[in-house]
Amino acid sequence: MRDRVKKIVIIGAAVLLGGCAYAVFYQLTGIGIPCPFHLITGLNCPGCGVTRMLVYIMHLDLGNAFRSNAVLFCMLPFLLLLLGYWLYRYIRFGALRNNRAVEIVCWVFVGILLIWGIVRNIIGM
Repeated sequence: MRDRVKKIVIIGAAVLLGGCAYAVFYQLTGIGIPCPFHLITGLNCPGCGVTRMLVYIMHLDLGNAFRSNAVLFCMLPFLLLLLGYWLYRYIRFGALRNNRAVEIVCWVFVGILLIWGIVRNIIGM
């Protein structure tokens, strides 16, 4: 179990450090990671606006965070709970496979994001 905790801490620290470095770079330059879907089609994908959303959340500007990507903003607490559940199962039991309920939740999230990707382009968000 200690090896799993150590692995999670190392990976988590690397992701956090990389995310912070990217956030600082974005705030200093205004240059974000371009969305390939948007570049090719001119349409917004379900994830367009995530960088802005996360920067606004870091500044506690929740209104602009919501406007940047409303659906992912609303899904964020549930995604964090899901991540916590996965980490708990991995650390405690070494489980990497999802149970049926988690698979259904993940597919519901995918469905919501696909619908959002269509709706946001129809209504022009």
